[in-house]
Amino acid sequence: MNTFSSFEFTAFIGIDWSDTKHDICIQPAGSEEREFDRIAHHPDHIERWAQEVHRRFGGPIAVMLELSKGPIVSALQKYAFFVLFPVNPSMLAKYREAFKPSRAKDDPTDAELAVDLVLRHRDRFKPLRPQSIEMRTLGHLVEKRRRLVDDQRRFSNRLISTLKAYYPQAVEWFSHKDTFVFCAFITRWPTLKQVKRARRSTLERFFRDHRVRRPKIIEARIQAIQTATALTDDPAVVNPCTLEALALAEQLRTTLELIRQFDEAIAKLVPKLPDYPVFASLPGAGLVFTPRLLTAFGEDRDRFQNAAEVQQYCGIAPVTERSGQKSWVHWRWQCSTFVRQTFVEWAAKTIHRSFWAGAYYRQQRQKGATHQMAVRALAFKWVRILYRCWKSKTPYNETTYLQALQRRGSNLIPQQNA
Repeated sequence: MNTFSSFEFTAFIGIDWSDTKHDICIQPAGSEEREFDRIAHHPDHIERWAQEVHRRFGGPIAVMLELSKGPIVSALQKYAFFVLFPVNPSMLAKYREAFKPSRAKDDPTDAELAVDLVLRHRDRFKPLRPQSIEMRTLGHLVEKRRRLVDDQRRFSNRLISTLKAYYPQAVEWFSHKDTFVFCAFITRWPTLKQVKRARRSTLERFFRDHRVRRPKIIEARIQAIQTATALTDDPAVVNPCTLEALALAEQLRTTLELIRQFDEAIAKLVPKLPDYPVFASLPGAGLVFTPRLLTAFGEDRDRFQNAAEVQQYCGIAPVTERSGQKSWVHWRWQCSTFVRQTFVEWAAKTIHRSFWAGAYYRQQRQKGATHQMAVRALAFKWVRILYRCWKSKTPYNETTYLQALQRRGSNLIPQQNA
């Protein structure tokens, strides 16, 4: 239940934000008059505006805007007299189109529509409730780490593509390219001609220094280097590609180092959170998915009223549309991509780490589902389990859940003959 649905505010504010300026509409409580303003996105301007609004109206003041996090949200959350109500941008766009079928758009108008929404439909919106500093810090850490992982993949793919143009053997010699040893090898010997000039003892020492301990692997690489034939000796190809490979190897190495630093910060912070044991108990969660799943649920137990709300929030629940005699189901578009990735990628990890999850996945595949469809269906079931564990603050226990499935006669568990 929204505790602010009958709350008395002294004023209502709608903000249409941007990275350079913010259009604002203000309506005092008990008045039909609305005034408009525009402020620059600068800390001093925001501070002066906020203090002026507080001097005029006191508090609390309802503020509706089109996002739940970002620079303007961080700026306004430090003022105790503001109560922030986030609205989905698509909802505001549809609300605008209801009055302007032409789809004409104007920033001050959007700010006024935001005021209209918070005045007329306040009970449909939940106010932002800042979580603890530790939880918000962890949320930023896991999201920024994921961006670095995407950068890692991009640099690695570009490096492989460049090497294949003039030095494909380097790609063949290393099974994993997104590693420090691969970056160091390319940086030290960026061409086949250079690595073939290296002494055996130099190569052996290089691999040992980079924690390649298996003698068979070292010997196989040295033999391959000695017998390798250049793809091309054309300087017009080799020289530019060499420069690009060196640049990409350095970018990849730097990204790997940053990911390592983020992992250390996350590993140091996440055990301090009260719900850590709940999510650390999940099969396959590990150091990566434990903090991501923890931040997806958060620490506010009133945030979700049932598992269906979590499934919708993370984009796992499909959307059904009906019109006349037609009915169709499609992918849920309005959700956090990062949160959806978290649940789907973790669900895939559980296939080989949870008995019932593996059985359910194979069951879905036998019904004709693709791998991705089966994993999403598995994630859908996992969300219900996670919700119960999170709500009751109870760590997951595979044995307990298997026993519950057996009592219900689930076809995921072989039934013993009486």
